[in-house]
Amino acid sequence: MSKLSRMIACLLMAALLLVGCGDNQQDATLVVAQGVDATMLDPGMHSETTTANVERQIFDPLLERGTDQEYKPALATSWESISPTTWEIELREGVQFHDGEEFTAEDVQYTIERILDPSKNSPQASNYSAIASVEVVDDYTVLIHTKEPYPVLPARLANLRIVPKHYVEQVGDERFQLEPIGTGPYKFVQWDKDEQVVLEANPNFWRGEPAIKRVIFKVIPEDASRVMALQAGQIDIAVNIPPHQVEAVNNSGKAEMAEVPSSRFLLIQFMMDKGGPLADKRVRLALNLAVDVESIIDNLLGGYGTPMTQNLANLDFGYNPNLKPYGYDPERAKALLQEAGYGDGFKLTMAAPTGRYMMDKEVAEAIQNQLEAIGVQVELKLPEWGVYADQIMRRKVDADLWLIGWGNSLFDAEGTLYAWFHTGQRFFYYHVAAERGQAVDALLDKARTNMDPQQREQQYHQALVMIHEDIPWLLLHQQKDLYGVSKRVNWSPRSDEAIILYDADWR
Repeated sequence: MSKLSRMIACLLMAALLLVGCGDNQQDATLVVAQGVDATMLDPGMHSETTTANVERQIFDPLLERGTDQEYKPALATSWESISPTTWEIELREGVQFHDGEEFTAEDVQYTIERILDPSKNSPQASNYSAIASVEVVDDYTVLIHTKEPYPVLPARLANLRIVPKHYVEQVGDERFQLEPIGTGPYKFVQWDKDEQVVLEANPNFWRGEPAIKRVIFKVIPEDASRVMALQAGQIDIAVNIPPHQVEAVNNSGKAEMAEVPSSRFLLIQFMMDKGGPLADKRVRLALNLAVDVESIIDNLLGGYGTPMTQNLANLDFGYNPNLKPYGYDPERAKALLQEAGYGDGFKLTMAAPTGRYMMDKEVAEAIQNQLEAIGVQVELKLPEWGVYADQIMRRKVDADLWLIGWGNSLFDAEGTLYAWFHTGQRFFYYHVAAERGQAVDALLDKARTNMDPQQREQQYHQALVMIHEDIPWLLLHQQKDLYGVSKRVNWSPRSDEAIILYDADWR
C-alpha cells in the first residue's frame, strides 16, 4: 500500500471513529442521582418532589411554568376566565398517550375527579378543593367550575399532570402506580425498587423527540457516594451536593456545580395536639431560642441558606418581609422552661429523614444536641424516606417533632398556608384556641377567593403575623439547591426543584 493510500485509509478510519463517537453520545444514557427513591409513579396520588421529578418525565401538565414564572401552553393551548367561577380550557389536538390512544377532554375531567374522589385519599385533594365540577364541552374543550372565584387556578393547572382514563380504568390504581403511561417526553421502561427507574424517549412526543434518548433515575442515598459517582463520570446530575464537597466537584474535571435559590424550606413541626410541654407556647418559644440556626447554616450548609421567619419562601407571593426570626438565646430558653414548670427538662422524640434534604441527618443531630443543652432530651428517629413520607401523608408519624421540608411549586401563599393552617386540611397541625383558629381561617378563606392581588397579599400578611405569634413550629432555613452537573450535559436547575429533562441536551 502506498503512503498516500495509507494516509487516506487512516483519515477514513478517523472519520468513522468520530462518527461512532457522535452516535454513542447521541444514544448515551443520562443518569440522575437522587438520595431517595420515588414512592410511586402516579402523579395524582403523591405530594413529594423526588417522586415528581421521575413521573413528570412521563406525564404532561395542562400549563407549564417557565423559569420566568410565566405560564405557557402545554396540553392546554389557551385558558380564560369567562365568569368569576368558570374557566374555559382549550386542549391541544393530536396528542397521543404512550399506547397510541388519543388525549381528550375526558382525560382532564377524569384526572381532576380522581384526585377529588374521597375514596382515593389523594394528598393533592386540598390543592383542587376549590373546583366544584369539570364539564366536557367537546373532545378539546373543558369548563372548570370553581366554588368561588379562585385566582390561582392557572398555577394549580401547571401542577396537574394528566393521566389516561382508559388505561387507569383498565389496569387499576395499583398497577398504574408501578407501570404508568402518559403523554410526556419519556416512556416508562422499568423500576427496580430502591435502585433505579429507567425511561426511554417517546418518539411521538407532541413537541418532538427528546435529545436525550435514555434516562435513569438512580437512588444513591449517601451524599459522598453521589459525589464520587459524579467525579467518576458515572452519573450526570446529582441533587443535594454537600456544601463541603462543592470545591471537589468543581475541581473534578468531570462536573461542575449549579446552584439556584430554592422555594424549599425546612422546619420542625410541633405536634401540639398531643398536649404535654408542646401545648405551652413558652415551651415552643424556648425550643426555637435554643437552636442556633445561623450556626447550622454556616457550619453544616456552608452558608447556602437563609434563616426562616415564616413557612413561606421569600420567592412566594404573600411572603411577609416584616417578620423576624425568633432569635438564638439559650439562657432565655432555660428561663422560659423554668417559668413553664419544666426547669428540670423533659423528653421528646424527633423524626427526620436521611438523604432527602441537604444534610438532613446532620441538621437533625445538631438540633438534638442544642436542645439537650437546655435540658430537653431528644430521641432521634431516622425512618427510611418512603416510610416517612407515607407516615406524613397519613398523619401517622410516631414522634413529637417532625423535621420536614416544603417546596411551594405554586410560588403563592395559597400553596402552603391553606394546606397547613386552615382547619381540616391534610397538613393541619395548628392546634390553638378556637377563636384564634377561626380568625386565621377567615383570612385564608378571603385571600383564597380575592381577585385583587394587593388585598390578597395583605390578608396573607395578617394571617402570617397571627401564626408567627402562636409559634407552631421550630423555624430552620430556606435552602439554596446545590446540583452537580456533568460537563457533557447542558441542563440548568430551577427554583421549584423540578428536573425537566426534555430541556437537557448533550454538549
